[in-house]
Amino acid sequence: MDTTKELALYKPSFEFEAQFPHPVAGLDEVGYGAWAGPVVAAAVVLDPKIPQTVLEKLDDSKRLSAQKREEVFELIQTYASIGIGEASVEEIENTNIRLAALKAMERAFANLSIVPKAALVDGRSKPNLPCPTSLIIKGDQRSYSIAAASIVAKVYRDRFMQKLALEHPEFGWERNVGYGTARHQDGLARVGVTQWHRKTYAPIRLILEGISMDEKYKKAGS
Repeated sequence: MDTTKELALYKPSFEFEAQFPHPVAGLDEVGYGAWAGPVVAAAVVLDPKIPQTVLEKLDDSKRLSAQKREEVFELIQTYASIGIGEASVEEIENTNIRLAALKAMERAFANLSIVPKAALVDGRSKPNLPCPTSLIIKGDQRSYSIAAASIVAKVYRDRFMQKLALEHPEFGWERNVGYGTARHQDGLARVGVTQWHRKTYAPIRLILEGISMDEKYKKAGS
């Protein structure tokens, strides 16, 4: 089993892509743990002629600053085929986040302009795709294609949440993009739950039940 230290040493390469004939798609999702907004997935097939100078910029989106992600996102669009897929708040609530994330990946794959012969997926859960599919733990740190997908999905979803922030400025979505920060929690306490909140998530469900997070912890400790 990989240790945390070993995982930190991973760098993306074409090692996994090379195990299949081209084209190979990399898939990743973002928004799994957010309290609000859709879960978004991206499927990316990189051009075999992509310059090494661009490849060197690809990495797990969480390792890049927001500015760097935006810069690399523009480069990826020049050297890749991209498919985007979403699963709505309603779908998350009607099933669960894991199934919704898989559905988003399936839609992203279907939205590619070319038909991949194989797919590399970040994580442990396999979407239903019409080609051989490999699951890769920490794939966004180990595969160029998955790293590119992680960046595309992150930038796409962040931009979406930043637009929603203009309509709902109370929650700080322009910065926290729907995750449970102190600013987001303060907004929920002041103005309540919106249509964009995932009502099956415990913090949101407690608010709808009239129970604050402080009250929950007090009860747990009593």
